[in-house]
Amino acid sequence: YGFYTGFDSDNSSGDFSEANHKVAEMLDLDPHQSNRTGKHNRETDIQENGIKRHRTSLPAPMFSRSDFSVWSILKKCIGLELSKITMPIVFNEPLSFLQRITEYMEHIYLINKACSHADPLERMQAVAAFAVSAVASQWERTGKPFNPLLGETYELTREDLGFRFISEQVSHHPPISAFYSEGLNKDFIFHGSIYPKLKFWGKSIEAEPRGTITLELLKYNEAYTWTNPTCCVHNVIIGKLWLEQYGTVEIVNHSTGDKCVLNFKPCGLFGKELHRVEGYIQDKNRKKLCVIYGKWTECLWCTDPTTYETYKKNEKRGGEQKKLKPSEDVIKSENDDADDMPEVQDTVQFIPGSKLLWRINCRPPNSSQMYNFTSFAVSLNELEKGMEAILAPTDCRLRPDIRNMENGNMDVASKEKERLEEKQRAARKERAKDEVEWHTRWFHQGTNPYTGTSDWLYSGGYFDRNFSDCPDIY
Repeated sequence: YGFYTGFDSDNSSGDFSEANHKVAEMLDLDPHQSNRTGKHNRETDIQENGIKRHRTSLPAPMFSRSDFSVWSILKKCIGLELSKITMPIVFNEPLSFLQRITEYMEHIYLINKACSHADPLERMQAVAAFAVSAVASQWERTGKPFNPLLGETYELTREDLGFRFISEQVSHHPPISAFYSEGLNKDFIFHGSIYPKLKFWGKSIEAEPRGTITLELLKYNEAYTWTNPTCCVHNVIIGKLWLEQYGTVEIVNHSTGDKCVLNFKPCGLFGKELHRVEGYIQDKNRKKLCVIYGKWTECLWCTDPTTYETYKKNEKRGGEQKKLKPSEDVIKSENDDADDMPEVQDTVQFIPGSKLLWRINCRPPNSSQMYNFTSFAVSLNELEKGMEAILAPTDCRLRPDIRNMENGNMDVASKEKERLEEKQRAARKERAKDEVEWHTRWFHQGTNPYTGTSDWLYSGGYFDRNFSDCPDIY
């Protein structure tokens, strides 16, 4: 759910597919209304400065999920693995998980900033900000991205931002997505693989991240590695969906020995810590060089350790942190069926003398009607004129279920989703019958050269565009 996915499966029995067919009936869909948002860029415009202008809205607004209950599906699945549950398409958003991974690149200017700094401390600060910004797009994104089919790919080249990106679904059970990105100026390489472990806790779903994220700054011969925080979606059964990130993220500079430790705090009883991130950067001798604080939904600041400790002591001495007594509303909420989302604190408390590392981009004014997409996310599934001729046939822009959902054709999207899943099941059975192993096309399993752990590494050659041996998955 959310950023991580694992419901739909080629092992699903199809017992719940009737829920998908009810979607269109309840929504009273008209295929001729698929473009009722009015104007949107069907063809990419060219600005006066020659840079491509990407679309700013989706072809059709999202549909309300208020008439659908996740519990009506989950209660039939007690005892089953989450990966074997097929959810109605109305709970999806019109992006593949491979496209969601690409959203790491929204704040690529932070990588460019890291490349420009001569001071290794400033480079680590920029990399830490990039690691936090990578999860920022998940804020209020409670829609489920489509599970990538085995062999599915996604590419993105943004000359205006200075990078190109390729990803592939390299395994289906367990689901593993591998990605590789490089700067067009040959200044960085960013790669990794993601295979989250899902846990269902009754009222919430927790996605524990697995896999290593690696950023290489080629100019300085530096490599940074980390893993993402845990993502938890609350109220999957009843109530309003909301999510939080928590856990410790350690970013290691394998060249200098410097380390950044970031603590994504759980919301706590009164919600005071909701979305908060605090941490520090230390050198190889464990000396603290700076303190980092902020929110992954808002901004990130840094200051020196002495200033931070002095501020915290004065804050306590001044009695600004009052002990709160549980009110009747809080006590009542503890007994409610739903976990009420804590009230979000207004802003991050600024410590004088702090330096701003990152601030989240503003979302489009109509974001709530577009699955709470960022402007960057809105552009990811855009199929520009002439693009089909150069894309790999496995690119998820060509997936008919995602394309029809984006266009508002929910009934067709649901049927296409079932067809693709059945096609994938049939292909798997055929390979088993013929005793043929699946071979990935663009990535291979190996060892991360910096951590020594298992990883999926880019084999190269994708942008040579020889797609003759790509599988037929759509």
